[in-house]
Amino acid sequence: MEKLEADIVIVGTGASGLFAALHVPNDKKVLMLTKSDAENSDSFLAQGGICVLRDKNDFDSFMEDTMKAGHYENRKESVEIMINSSRDIINELIGYGVNFATKDGELDYTREGAHSKPRILFHEDITGKEITSTLLDAVRKLENVTIMEYVTMTDIIEKDNVCYGVLAKDANNNEMSIEAGYTIFACGGIGGLYDHSTNYPHLTGDAIAIAIQHGIKLENVDYVQIHPTTLYTKKKGRAFLISESVRGEGAKLYGKDGKRFANEVLPRDIMTQKIREQMKKDDMPYVWMDMTVLGEEVIKNHFPHIYEKCLEEGYDCTKEWIPVTPAQHYFMGGIHVDKDSRTSMSHLYAVGETSCNGVHGRNRLASNSLLESLVWGKRAVEDLLKNKPATTSEFDHLTNVIKSHQLSNQEKMYHDMVLEEIERERQARG
Repeated sequence: MEKLEADIVIVGTGASGLFAALHVPNDKKVLMLTKSDAENSDSFLAQGGICVLRDKNDFDSFMEDTMKAGHYENRKESVEIMINSSRDIINELIGYGVNFATKDGELDYTREGAHSKPRILFHEDITGKEITSTLLDAVRKLENVTIMEYVTMTDIIEKDNVCYGVLAKDANNNEMSIEAGYTIFACGGIGGLYDHSTNYPHLTGDAIAIAIQHGIKLENVDYVQIHPTTLYTKKKGRAFLISESVRGEGAKLYGKDGKRFANEVLPRDIMTQKIREQMKKDDMPYVWMDMTVLGEEVIKNHFPHIYEKCLEEGYDCTKEWIPVTPAQHYFMGGIHVDKDSRTSMSHLYAVGETSCNGVHGRNRLASNSLLESLVWGKRAVEDLLKNKPATTSEFDHLTNVIKSHQLSNQEKMYHDMVLEEIERERQARG
């Protein structure tokens, strides 16, 4: 088994992991692992945008919109932290070169479902790609950070509730141990566990399974968000999301009878329920979305990639309605963390969709995900730098003990473990 050492190991190369890496001092060695290539994170797929506090008068509205969407099960402290941090985060992104849309020389803002006013910055309909690719370019310029692609975390190395790093394997199943003073899970969501999801299929909740194995505290693992509008297709593979901002800009939904059946800017969980009710009533696997009301100029300038994808599927959304259907989209639950991204295990942090800091409650408000990921990615590093790293003279012994307990069919075991925990939690709620 190959042995590697780092000051910090970050598992994942999405927005939260990259932003964390960018806040590590350049005298500390960082290893970043990803199961696929570095660009294949769900952060790249985010279409709509990223929320920001418009001004001090927007605070109460932003707070209420987030809490209401989350059915008031949100951790209020976390929501306050996110909102108050938002403008600094945006300024950092602009400093790295993120190109947000502007209007008359000022930042342009759009609105999405359950937002009471426009407060979302965007770049066409590929905001996630614009932000995450910019951050990835910045990280790749750092001499102290090494990105290891096609490397899968298989376990953590721990003793007495202290994390000392991770075990991993490469694409050829060569095993490696990585000793680190601090470990950050930035592993993304669980969409790969579902047949119909907007997520990449390799995101299968490995960190959640590892947390279950090691008794790391979880929170709200049954809170799985369904996105109400993905482009209906009979083709297999990842569902293509039709951004909530399309409805926020005025697109309408219709049943088979050509009549509207709901307010298009309802929170995602309620919107999904309304669509499913209409699909059942119509005995159809989809409902219709009318984007033509936005006008050809808006569609081609604000939503060019959605326009192109629809064309690939045989629909010209500037001239005709398109079929849409719900699909698994986001994981509000995850590994429990505090306001500084600390898990219940010492020297182990979790950020992004892998974690649950309570911001989203039962249901995520549109375009809060990128903001949340960046806020807590940064906070994780700010906190760990205040603490002494985990060190042990027993590292090799711990590695061998854990390795001896590895199962040959680990992928299926982790898959089943996470789904069973989600169902157990759902049953416990009644």
